[in-house]
Amino acid sequence: MTQSNSTTHSTPASPPAASPPAKRQHRRFSDAFKRDAVNLVVNENYSFKTAADAVGVSPKSMRDWYDKFAPQPEPCGDDASVEQLRDENKRLRKELRQAEIEREILKKATAYFAKESQ
Repeated sequence: MTQSNSTTHSTPASPPAASPPAKRQHRRFSDAFKRDAVNLVVNENYSFKTAADAVGVSPKSMRDWYDKFAPQPEPCGDDASVEQLRDENKRLRKELRQAEIEREILKKATAYFAKESQ
């Protein structure tokens, strides 16, 4: 008896069609929800990441909400402690740096658009 060595050839299976990436659903949150989330950072001493994880949003969203809804610190009075004055000085220096960066960006944008309009 002779055996035939027949090999079955099958065409390689084509890869499954790639499904389109899942669209990220844009969720909307009420201002009250955002304020409550910001209170985790302000009053409960959560970090931005921890607070964001707790409410199910990105740390970027949490920071944006914080910028919008966190109460502005009040300036120190005449009877402020050295510690309070240092904290205020640190905060004001940070705000100044941010304002200087924003001013430089605006200067560059103004120069760019002035050049483009000529």
